[in-house]
Amino acid sequence: MPIKATDVRKGQALIYEGQLQVVLDTDHVKPGKGPAYVQAKMKNVDTGTIKTNRLNSSDKLEDVSIDRRKMQYLYDSSGHGKGPFVFMDTETFDQVEIEGELLGDQTNWLLENLECVVTVFDGRALGVDLPAAVDLEITETAPQPKAATATNQLKEATVETGARVRVPPFIETGQRVKINTETGEYLGKA
Repeated sequence: MPIKATDVRKGQALIYEGQLQVVLDTDHVKPGKGPAYVQAKMKNVDTGTIKTNRLNSSDKLEDVSIDRRKMQYLYDSSGHGKGPFVFMDTETFDQVEIEGELLGDQTNWLLENLECVVTVFDGRALGVDLPAAVDLEITETAPQPKAATATNQLKEATVETGARVRVPPFIETGQRVKINTETGEYLGKA
């Protein structure tokens, strides 16, 4: 279904220049001179390249419908944190393997049985939306110094998924913490 360039939104999938693209960000620009246009940052699904495209307000683009399915992360089939990672549809119980390259840094926050949303087009997984925050156990960190006072200094810690995070000095091994899945920042105790 054709849509106008001014209706393009973040997260939308569309056909642009004959290729499937996912819109990462949009900006409506009205220069002092000349017509208004839309600047859209798009990721090519096939090649993985990210490009910023200038679209005239009158341009028509082909919108495609993508499925957002609730899935549960099961396991890493390689056993080494490299993928492919296996997800199960919570309604049909179908399993889907998603390559590690597609997930990128999101693999740091994958915990067995984690509920997430997988974006699918024509039976092919395009991406995974993790929850905004996950609760993880600290498996290794330095002990708090005896004379330490409350400061804004952070120390290194390793969580159960193997990822390294920065936490306040009072956090100890064995405690559960809430971590932001987009930035990897400590949000608080779980």
